[in-house]
Amino acid sequence: MVTKRQALRAVALCLVLVAAVKLLLSEYRTERKQKLAIVDPGSFWHQGPKVKEAVTVHKSEVLNSFFNWAQKPEVPEPPVEKGADTAPLETSKGPARIVHLDLKGAAPKVKYMKQIFPLFSSLGADGVLLEYEDMFPYHGNLTILRSPYAYSMEDIEEIKSLAKLNKLELIPLVQVFGHLEFVLKHERYFHLREVRAFPNSLNPHHPGSVALVKDMVSQVMDCHPDARWFHMGADEVRGLGESQDSKNWLHSNKGDVGKMFLNHAVSLARFITERRSGVRVILWDDMLRKISPATIKESGLQDLASPTIWNYLKKMDTDGIGTLISRYHEAGFKGVWFASAFKGGTGIDQRWTPLDYQLQNHLSWIKVMNSMTKYPSVTLHGILLTGWQRFEHHTVLCELLPVGIPSLAMCLQSLKHGAFDEKAKMEAHHILGCTIKVEKDICEGSGAFSGSQIYHMVFYIHTNLQKEVEALMKHYHIKGGFSRYHRKYNFANPRIIGFFQGRLKKLLDKWETYIENFRMEMEGIYFPDTVEEWMEENVNANMDLLRENARDAERILKLNGQPKSLKTF
Repeated sequence: MVTKRQALRAVALCLVLVAAVKLLLSEYRTERKQKLAIVDPGSFWHQGPKVKEAVTVHKSEVLNSFFNWAQKPEVPEPPVEKGADTAPLETSKGPARIVHLDLKGAAPKVKYMKQIFPLFSSLGADGVLLEYEDMFPYHGNLTILRSPYAYSMEDIEEIKSLAKLNKLELIPLVQVFGHLEFVLKHERYFHLREVRAFPNSLNPHHPGSVALVKDMVSQVMDCHPDARWFHMGADEVRGLGESQDSKNWLHSNKGDVGKMFLNHAVSLARFITERRSGVRVILWDDMLRKISPATIKESGLQDLASPTIWNYLKKMDTDGIGTLISRYHEAGFKGVWFASAFKGGTGIDQRWTPLDYQLQNHLSWIKVMNSMTKYPSVTLHGILLTGWQRFEHHTVLCELLPVGIPSLAMCLQSLKHGAFDEKAKMEAHHILGCTIKVEKDICEGSGAFSGSQIYHMVFYIHTNLQKEVEALMKHYHIKGGFSRYHRKYNFANPRIIGFFQGRLKKLLDKWETYIENFRMEMEGIYFPDTVEEWMEENVNANMDLLRENARDAERILKLNGQPKSLKTF
C-alpha cells in the first residue's frame, strides 16, 4: 500500500525529471556546451584566462546534479569572517585590469568620458581608478580645495552612470598622507605640514591632520556608496619624521619611522573599513618596502588593506618584485595589486608617449604575474594601469590622455593576450582604427578613437613646430643681419629683410591657422586652464618667436636702413 510519504516523494521525483528534460531539450536546441575554466592565478590572461583543465559539462552530469540536489539536505553557506579578504574584484578573465585617470592635471570634461569609457571597456578594461585630487566637488569647510573647474555633484553622478553602463568598476582615490600639495598649499593648512616650508606631506601627530583627511575621505565615500574598493594613496610621504612633533615621537619610540607611518595608515584604513562595511582599502606600497614584515604584522594593516606594488621602469627587477610579494605574504597580506604605467611614467615633461618603453614595462609585469603560482596564498586582485598627468601638483603636464590612448590599447591588449602578438595587434587596430607601430612610437592611420584628432595634431606639433622655427632662425640672413641685437636697436638693411620676410610670414600664417584649429579641438575635451597650460608649455615660446620676428621685420623695414635707434623696443 502506497503511503502518503511515498506519494509525495514520487511527485517530487517527477517534478525533478520534468525540469531535467526541459533543460536537456533547451541544451539540444541551442547546441551549447558549458565549460568550467579553473583559472591559474599565475596565468595572467593568456588569450583570456589560462585554463588548467577545460571540463565539458555533459547532460548526464546535469541530471546527476538534479538528483543529488533532490536527495541531499540543504547545507547553509559558511559564515564570512568579518574583515576577511572577500568579494574580490577579479573577473572571469582573471585579475582586474583597472585604468587610472589622474585628474590632478588635464582632467577631461565629462562629455569626453562618455566617449572613452566605452573605449576602455572594449579594449579589455574592467574598471577605472579615479584620482580626484582637486577635481572633486568638496563642500563645507573643504570648499577651498576645489579647482575652479572641479566636477559638480551632477557630473560625478553621470560619471558613475557611465561606468555602470560600460561595466567598469569605479575605485575612488584620495591621498591621506603624502602628495597632499593641493591641500597643504593653502595657508589655512600650513600648520598641518610635516615640513613647514613644503606642502608635500601631512604631520600625522597634529590633531587637525586626521580630522582633515577623514573629512575628505568621508565626502568622497558618500559620493560613491557602491564602491567596493577605496584607494587611500599613502605613497612618497616626503620629509616624514622632520617636524618637531615627529622628532618628539621618534625620541620616545626608538626612532622607528616605519611604525610612525603605519600608525597613521592603520588609523585611516580602519576608519574607511568601519565607515562602510565591505569596503576594502588599497594603498601604494613604496612606504612599506623598508618596514619589516613583523612590524607590519604587529600594526594590523594586513587585515585592513592590500598593497599596490608599483614599478614603471622599462627594465624592472622582476626578482625584486618577487621579494616584495614574499615579504608582504610574510607580513600577513592575503592579496596584492600591481601597478604599471601606460603613460606619464617616463619624463616629467613628456609630451609624446614612448611605446616601446611602456610595452616593455607591461611585458615585465606579465612575467611577474606568470610567476604568481609561487605564492598560492597570495591573491592577485588586479593591475592598475597608471596614466600619470603630473608627477605632483606643482609640476608640469605629462602626455595628454588622447596621446596615451594607443599606448593604453597596446598595454591592455598585451595583458589580455599575454603578449603584444598578432592577435593583440589586430584587435587594437580594429578598435582604434590605426595600426600601432611600436618601433616608430606612433599609431599609423587616421584613427577612429575619441581624441584621435588631438593625438595626430600633438604629434605634428611635437615633430615639426620647434624644428621648423629653429630651421628658420638659422637662415643665413636672419643669423647675420637680423639678430636680437639688430632688432633691439631697430638696425637692419631692408635688402637683407627682403631675403627672409616672405618665408617668415608664410610659416607664421601656417602655424597660426594650425594652432587655432588645435585649440578648438582641445577646448572640446579640456577646461580652459588645461588648454592655456599646454599651449604655454609646448607652443607659445615658438609662436612668440615667430610673431616677434615678423613684427620687428615689418617695423624695421619702414626705417629704410637708418642708423641705430637710441630708443630700444
